[in-house]
Amino acid sequence: MKNLYILLLFTLLNLQCMSQDKPTLIYFGDPMCSWCYGFSPELSKALKELDGKVELEMVMGGLRPYNTQTMQDLEGFLKSHWEEVGHRSGQPFQYDILKDHSFVYDTEPACRAVRVVRKLNPSKELEFFKAVQTAFYYENKNTADVQTYLAIAKKMDIDGATFQKEFESDEMKALIKKDFEKSAEMGVRGFPSLMLVHENKNISISNGYLPSKQVVQKIELFLQK
Repeated sequence: MKNLYILLLFTLLNLQCMSQDKPTLIYFGDPMCSWCYGFSPELSKALKELDGKVELEMVMGGLRPYNTQTMQDLEGFLKSHWEEVGHRSGQPFQYDILKDHSFVYDTEPACRAVRVVRKLNPSKELEFFKAVQTAFYYENKNTADVQTYLAIAKKMDIDGATFQKEFESDEMKALIKKDFEKSAEMGVRGFPSLMLVHENKNISISNGYLPSKQVVQKIELFLQK
């Protein structure tokens, strides 16, 4: 019986070590970053190909948090980027929102909404992130309005009252700043960015848009070492 106990304990310790050693792929992005929107299908394809070889961790990098410029102020700059992203990625865009002089291009609320879902239901974080992208770029929804997120939350069976309470809390406003700080501390300078944490090393996989095939090739190359 004693030997069996030791064997079981050894097995559990081994399983724990294996779990801790699983590589982590950190995705630094912002729901209102156009290149992140273009990259979303590529990331999904890459994760499917990797098939559980890595754990995904998301960090909201904060493209333009607390910005005060309106969409109309940035119309020319944003439109050229959106057109380029659409051409390269095939992702659909609607441009009417670019003429809205009342819509402030502040990416903090969108990042905060994703951070809320990470707390409430982390398994749905990436799905929610992508839904916010679609709401903004294709449906031209107001990302400063909590109703935009409540509609998405409802579709994902996330309790609306709980979501709104968290979204409007001082705690969540502080926590999203921690995401922004982590992104800066890890040396991320652009979005989307991918970093592989493997064997106590931080390995840059991409800084900007990258096709899924190249993402997978780079990650598997490091996993084989």
